[in-house]
Amino acid sequence: MKLKNVLYSATALLAVGTVAATAGTITVVSWGGAYTKSQVEAYHKPWMEMTGNTIVSEDYNGGLAEIKAQVEAGNVSWDLVDVELSDAVRGCDEGLLEEIDKSILPPAPDGTPAEEDFIEGALQDCAVANIVWSTIFAVDTSKTTGVDSIDDFFNLADFPGKRGMRKGAKANLEMALMADGVPADEVYDVLSTDEGVDRAFAKLDTIKDSIVWWEAGAQPPQLLADGEVTMTTAYNGRIFNAAVAEGKPFEVIWDGQIMDFDLWVIPKGAPNKDLALDFIAFSTDTQRLADQASWISYGPARKSSGALVGLYSDGKTEMGPHMPTAEANLANALVNDFEFWADNADQLNERFNAWLAK
Repeated sequence: MKLKNVLYSATALLAVGTVAATAGTITVVSWGGAYTKSQVEAYHKPWMEMTGNTIVSEDYNGGLAEIKAQVEAGNVSWDLVDVELSDAVRGCDEGLLEEIDKSILPPAPDGTPAEEDFIEGALQDCAVANIVWSTIFAVDTSKTTGVDSIDDFFNLADFPGKRGMRKGAKANLEMALMADGVPADEVYDVLSTDEGVDRAFAKLDTIKDSIVWWEAGAQPPQLLADGEVTMTTAYNGRIFNAAVAEGKPFEVIWDGQIMDFDLWVIPKGAPNKDLALDFIAFSTDTQRLADQASWISYGPARKSSGALVGLYSDGKTEMGPHMPTAEANLANALVNDFEFWADNADQLNERFNAWLAK
């Protein structure tokens, strides 16, 4: 038996022995596109084959609004949701999510306990991380050349054209401050002041009339491909997929990248909590996280998975250099301060929406 199956052998044997009695269905909600495809290939299909269970896959655009509505209505239809770290923390604090006992998580292949194997911050009271990802910006190199810094994204004089940005405060404010000269390690100190918030919005003002807003992760590559924007912020894996899998002349600009986790959470009152927990344990073991990284350029949340990350599913592209955590990509990287956003998201999004309406 292969090592990756040994890691899950106890649960697998139990599942195989009781498939007829326990096979069920869970609804797993994620971000769609290339990202969900990576989860389907690395997690969903193997788990369904091993357990006899079924997964209904649904897409959403992030945030807690839909989870909150289901929980408050007492009509929860989602069993598992892939969320950003700040939403995981906030949702747990607000009682919208189930707590997850970390003892269900399998150890690393060398026996290292899961709680020591996951990257710092990847395990939360109500959440288990699967990937490290980044908000970056990207260009179509067939139309725009010479771009190499976050400053260039805000430089309409030398690089004219529309800019794509996610419709919300998060990431945009941080990028604006870095483009305005704030060192990455000082961004949240500055953003914690009224003056800093004003400074970020003032920088956004300089390109406001040239912004095309996006909400779903699949939109930025399409905006670039259609020529609707010259540059766009995006999730790094979506640009990787467009460039490598689809052959688009797109380039990720890593300067000013904002790194984050995505995590599994279970809405409070989920109808199939036990099955959701079983899927979490399976999908976040060492091998499964490494398998996902062969489908999209997001870093595994476990340390032990790193050595198993090899080639893209095309069999020729080395994935390492495309990861947010690659050394060459970290020169001016910012790690998302999830506590800042858990505490300030409502206030700053309200300010953002007011600014947008002006």
